[in-house]
Parts: sequence; C-alpha cells; structure tokens
Amino acid sequence: MVPASRSTRDIEVTAESLQADLSRLELQRRALERELAAVVAHLDTVQRALGALEVVMASPAVAPASEAAPETAGGAARRRVTGPAKPATRPRAGTERTYGRLTEQILEYFAQVGDADVRARDVAVALGRATDSGSINAVRSTLDRLVGTSRVRRSGRGLYRAG
Repeated sequence: MVPASRSTRDIEVTAESLQADLSRLELQRRALERELAAVVAHLDTVQRALGALEVVMASPAVAPASEAAPETAGGAARRRVTGPAKPATRPRAGTERTYGRLTEQILEYFAQVGDADVRARDVAVALGRATDSGSINAVRSTLDRLVGTSRVRRSGRGLYRAG
C-alpha cells in the first residue's frame, strides 16, 4: 500500500502539470485567435490591393514599358503571358480605399499590446496577414520605418516595442 504522503505528492505533481498544460493551451488558443484575425485582415488587404492594381492597369495614362517601347520579342511574349489589362472596378458603395493602412493597423496593435516586446511575425499574425516571408517582411519593413520615425522602438534583435 502507498503511504498517504506519497499519494498527496502525486496529486500535487499532477495538479502542477495540469496547471502548466492549461497555461500553455491558453497561450496557444490566443495565438490561434490572433492568427485567424491576421488571415481575415490579410484577405481584406489582398482584395484591396487587387482592386488598386486593376485601377492602375486600366488607367490609360500608365502604359506598361513593353507597350511604350518599340516591339521586342520579350515584350510580345510578356503581353501574351499576362494578357490584356482588366477593366477598372469601382469600390462598392459606402466603402473607401485607404492606403497606408498597414501602418495604421500596426500602430493600433501596439496601442493594444502596451509595453510588450513583439516580433514582426507576431504582428503579422495579429493583423491577420499571411505568415509567408513576403508578408512578414512587409510588416518588418513598416516596423523599421516606424522605428526611424520614433513611433516604435527596437527593443532587441528582431523585437519591437511601442515607442
């Protein structure tokens, strides 16, 4: 038979283990919620970017370099691959397109997290952006610009904190 003190210690160890699991799972849940929010925000960003590109491509004042220059084999091949420009689309009624939104979103994020050190990947996830290197580098570039204007500060290698 097991002494009472040993079974009490086993229960304490199990409780401590479960508490650690609970804390880890809570952090994981919050990270997944931020990642989901980042995906949703990135979807909106991509849709706005595509709309802006369609407007630029349809603008007669902006001709691609291959069309402005004399015809070359490379220019003809590029046009065949990319196809004609799509017609411009108008924003839906009641919506406005804003540019520089990533900077605004990052500043809002830092207002929420307070005095915490965060990585560019964490910011990208929290904003609903993709976690591929291109999206994270876009966030990192914006963070670096904000560091340059003293709106955000670098708190360590790869770490940023509200300015």
